[in-house]
Amino acid sequence: MIATFASLLILQAASAQPQPASPPSPPNGCTGEHYREFDFWLGEWDVYRAGTETLVAHSLIEKLYAGCAVRENWMPLKGAGGGSLNGYDPQSGGWKQTWIGSSPGPVYFTGGATDGKMVLTGRWKGSGPKGEDGLTRMTYSKLPDGAVRQHGEFSADHGLTWQTTFDLIYRPHKEGP
Repeated sequence: MIATFASLLILQAASAQPQPASPPSPPNGCTGEHYREFDFWLGEWDVYRAGTETLVAHSLIEKLYAGCAVRENWMPLKGAGGGSLNGYDPQSGGWKQTWIGSSPGPVYFTGGATDGKMVLTGRWKGSGPKGEDGLTRMTYSKLPDGAVRQHGEFSADHGLTWQTTFDLIYRPHKEGP
């Protein structure tokens, strides 16, 4: 009887304890127009050197985290892959990209949408045509046929002059034979 009474007292004390608050409702996500500025790049792509039929990579571009991020999974046919995480920053009013690839350390880009294109610029160690350090500017643009062009340029003089270092065309992925 004493054991039963003690059990009842313990149960009563436990039920009197304040219950933890229910978890907060998830946010509505990133649904404003700025968060959709890079959506033209979403998809599963076969990537070619511009002006050629030379396939150089496959790339999967996904929208994640309640629409707040765009993630690239870069899968080249030769060499190591890499990826980027992109997001609109409402505090700065621009976009930020972090690229991590086969070279040590991340590369950070900033920029934004201009005339329907996404332009991102960052300091990328060793990215010059002769392996020199400098700025890399990437311009992503949707082409009339639904493909996306990624035009990369390099500047060794802090953006005064630019030279093309890569020019890629992302075409919708087609299953092989």
